Amino acid sequence: MNAIIEITNLRLRTFIGFNEEEKNKQQDIVINAEIHYPLSSGCLEDQVSDALNYKTITKAIIKHVESGRFLLLEKLVADVLNICNEHQDVVYAKVKIDKPHALRFADSVSLSLDIHSNSPQEK
Repeated sequence: MNAIIEITNLRLRTFIGFNEEEKNKQQDIVINAEIHYPLSSGCLEDQVSDALNYKTITKAIIKHVESGRFLLLEKLVADVLNICNEHQDVVYAKVKIDKPHALRFADSVSLSLDIHSNSPQEK
């Protein structure tokens, strides 16, 4: 049995882009992440220590994004995906980041990346 953590519409600001204005002014981004891990029997018995801590993951994402500067959306998404995949029990993770108002006639531009781990213990 797999547990799936979904972080939905995490709204942050960061420096993203390579145009002068983008380098000098923070922009809004919206992060969505999905993290799969095997549900242990301890979780079903309400053992907090056996669960993946989504608050810890979210805090790491916030710290990295808000303190960073990124030229490409691909780099930012890959970094956030790596944070989601750090825990040894994660078997699959997917991250999508939207950059609202990046294009004049579009609500948003987004990029998604995902990763499958063969075995949680191989990390």
